[in-house]
Amino acid sequence: MSSMPNLANRLQLRDFRLIQAIAETGQLALAAERLAISQPAASRLLTGIERQVGVPLFDRHPKGMTPTNIGQTLARNAANLLHGYDHAIAETEATMSGRAGSVRVGAVTGGAVGFVVPAVQALKKETSGADIHIDVAPSDMLIPGLQRGDYEFVLSRIPPGVDARQFDVRRGRVEVIRFLVRKGHPLIGKSPISPQELAQFEWVIQAPHTPLRQAVDEAFFTFGVELPGEIVNTTSLLVMMAYLDSTDAIAPASHEVADLVAPEGGESQLVALELADPIIVNPYHLISMRHQALSPLAIRLRDLIHKGLSDFG
Repeated sequence: MSSMPNLANRLQLRDFRLIQAIAETGQLALAAERLAISQPAASRLLTGIERQVGVPLFDRHPKGMTPTNIGQTLARNAANLLHGYDHAIAETEATMSGRAGSVRVGAVTGGAVGFVVPAVQALKKETSGADIHIDVAPSDMLIPGLQRGDYEFVLSRIPPGVDARQFDVRRGRVEVIRFLVRKGHPLIGKSPISPQELAQFEWVIQAPHTPLRQAVDEAFFTFGVELPGEIVNTTSLLVMMAYLDSTDAIAPASHEVADLVAPEGGESQLVALELADPIIVNPYHLISMRHQALSPLAIRLRDLIHKGLSDFG
């Protein structure tokens, strides 16, 4: 263990890449393949790393390799270290070539539609050549992605059990649920719509663990109304729209999504219905890692999204 204080001078980026690859694949051969080196070379490299550290980093067993406590610590931090390094190289190359750089963000569907897209449009008016990636996913996928370094920031909720102290959180907004149906649906023209009427039809809705679904479940329980027996679960906006187009199904969706696919006075084949007592989903927020430095492009995009959220109310 006497070599531990000197690790900063002895461990190299290739060492961290190998540690991360073995931890993620559980196999030395797969890790070597990922890094485009031979398995004997990977084995020699790992032996050298463990010699420098002074303790084993992985337990070997017939089915593969699992990290020890020290190995887990190095693997966990390797992801952030390598992401920061790769991002620095990409941003430097972009600046040298005259491009604005790149940024990858994640958002829940309503946040992406209502605030990320307008912010990107505004950003594009200010700069050219920006490489922007937007992933739309549930919060329980976005937050782990943020922790891995996949995103510079996310517009998301913090799932239960996740320590919020590791994040920089800027308050976002709640989502109001509306109910999408096709034009010509039997409920169009009825006002106000009751939960009992909605429950008589098949639904297309997100899975039970998602915040929107939980909000709907809790609200209908409060109303004393059972959810419909026929439910199609999907997080895909395209699947939802296609299903609604050819059936009398109903799809709960955020207000932002409803405004996009069923705007009032528009030519859409979908119509948005509202309950007399609206159903509110817990708020999503603008979240980044507390100690992670954002690129100038990411900071500008984050500020534009935050301004949109603040202006909205």
